[in-house]
Amino acid sequence: MDMAQALALASGALVATNLASILIAGRRLKATDAPPRDIRKKPPVSIVVPVRGIENFSAETLDRAFRLTWPSYELLFCVAHGSDPIIPEIEKTAAAHPHVASRILVGDDRISANPKLNNCVKGWQAARHDWVILADSNVLMPPDYIQHLMAGWRDNSGVVCSTPLGSRPDGFWAEVECMFLNTQQARWQYAGEALGLGFAQGKSMLWYKPMLDANGGIQALNAEIAEDAASTKLVNRLGLQVHLVSSPFEQPLGRRTGQEIWSRQCRWSRLRRVTFPCFFAPEILLGILPPLLLAVTAALLGDTALAPVILLVLAAVYLPEIGLAFAKGWRLSLFSVPAMLVRDIMMPAIWLRAWLGGTIDWRGNTMTIGTTACELKEAPAGP
Repeated sequence: MDMAQALALASGALVATNLASILIAGRRLKATDAPPRDIRKKPPVSIVVPVRGIENFSAETLDRAFRLTWPSYELLFCVAHGSDPIIPEIEKTAAAHPHVASRILVGDDRISANPKLNNCVKGWQAARHDWVILADSNVLMPPDYIQHLMAGWRDNSGVVCSTPLGSRPDGFWAEVECMFLNTQQARWQYAGEALGLGFAQGKSMLWYKPMLDANGGIQALNAEIAEDAASTKLVNRLGLQVHLVSSPFEQPLGRRTGQEIWSRQCRWSRLRRVTFPCFFAPEILLGILPPLLLAVTAALLGDTALAPVILLVLAAVYLPEIGLAFAKGWRLSLFSVPAMLVRDIMMPAIWLRAWLGGTIDWRGNTMTIGTTACELKEAPAGP
């Protein structure tokens, strides 16, 4: 076999792997409007929501949290500082829904370098029910939000999660973030879970509180810089698995800038690199560039016309991705393919950046992530 053939086969293998992930995720996922599996038992649930500042769609996400169709649940909003401008918004929404039990908990328990986890501690301790959901404040909860999570629980579950599904983008860079979140990250996470390689996602996490309390409580999630990575390792250590809901929940995006996308993706990549380096390393092979570069090199060595080769690889990679988004009711627009291209051009640079140390901004907190997990430390943050 000559070099051109070997490169062509390598390109085909990457394209086939990409297609396989889409087919596996497609079988595992339901459409966004599909109802969850019916369940008989509906125990009371505590929902812990760490909040900080006013975000895009804050009014709507708060209102949705008070409109869940579950017989009995409580909302515990966790705020680090009593002067936070989100507090009046929560109070106003709670006053409009007096039938829903809710509390605002103020305080900053410094158990880790993870500001979100620190904010959640008081909510976990105050939760009155055995089933607890840790939910990010920008999740747009559907009415059957709790039922989706509870229906995902199985006999061997340790935690049930949902990836964020990007929606309502305003501008091209928000379209790029949709392509990062949906047909890239959500797709690979669901494909991994279907193969028994599930990992937690901190956007929405359902826990059985007695189980976690018996294994260190919420403080145990301080074992890693990211609570979802710590959750994955804890659950696996107990011989349990991470499971996902049948269809992910929306995260409305609004306007985004290129700098915001770069910063956010670099942060997530660095966290994956220090917590799961063996799984992170192959990410350099994802996206259009690796199979395209291999195919173009093979064509040049084999004296083959480039245009048909490029079009073939583009179609083989992006048409199935578009098909997955269309079949599941995910965001698609005239900007989707250009956004996919920009995403895939950014991915190798983000991957390379992840191997370098440096500071990141995490919910207003400046943090330093070194080149190994043992170098993680929190840098002083502003007020």
